[in-house]
Amino acid sequence: MSSFNDSMRDCLAPAKLNLFLHITGRRPDGYHDLQTVFQLLDWGDVLHFRRREDGIVTRKTDVPGVAEDDDLVVRAARLLQKHTGSRYGVEIEIDKRLPMGAGLGGGSSDAATTLLALNRLWGVDLSRETLQNLALQLGADVPFFVFGQNAFAEGVGEALQAVELPKRFFLVVTPDVHVPTAAIFSEKSLTRNTKVATIMDFLAQQRSDTNWPDSFGRNDMQAVVAEKYAEVAKVLEWFSNLAPARMTGSGASVFAAFPSQAEAELAQAKLPASWSSVVTSSLDSHPLFAFAS
Repeated sequence: MSSFNDSMRDCLAPAKLNLFLHITGRRPDGYHDLQTVFQLLDWGDVLHFRRREDGIVTRKTDVPGVAEDDDLVVRAARLLQKHTGSRYGVEIEIDKRLPMGAGLGGGSSDAATTLLALNRLWGVDLSRETLQNLALQLGADVPFFVFGQNAFAEGVGEALQAVELPKRFFLVVTPDVHVPTAAIFSEKSLTRNTKVATIMDFLAQQRSDTNWPDSFGRNDMQAVVAEKYAEVAKVLEWFSNLAPARMTGSGASVFAAFPSQAEAELAQAKLPASWSSVVTSSLDSHPLFAFAS
């Protein structure tokens, strides 16, 4: 059902964490087979949309280092426009809060939020499955954010099964370094043969967990990134004396989980003053989940 308004304000594009990230193989086309669990966070970029009647898609906010035509939000809007033949356009503003190159899925989440918002704002009412298929053309993580629920993911990240995860609070620390995903995937030392797990393996461990996240799996990229980027290694070392921690995605952000906000904030207060960090909570679903069916 389309919106009667011509704008949508304050649309959260939530960040994600990879609770574990296993690389189980490499395909002939060069892509990698992965297994991961994606956790949505109540923190991210905030997008604002205003529908245009003239069909023009434009970004109203400058994003340093990202040209407008290359921005995933613009590409997502134009892809949806082309697929549906919609006569509408849109102006998009971005309050950029997530650091780039941090493994938090910022650009992918922005793109998915654009697809979901415009699905309603333009009244095109595509199914979630159709939006996920479009999303895969924009990047491997984008379908997850359109899927909109915490998920066990396989393939390149597009084969998704919803999972229920306990309420947690996370301390996320982001070193001042940009880690290029493609470069990490191309590293010869990267582990690419981790044994395939099942969703039941993960869920069984969640139920009996006493030392999360170390109790299940690992991030296969972490050792490579820590070797190349001393800043990431330093954050991991700092956490080793406080709480089990893990890098998300291809880095650079490192996170630890806590049962309460107060405990997460207590840990945050011990961080070096120069480090960038946030305490945030888990989300069960994307705030725009209802914008597709």
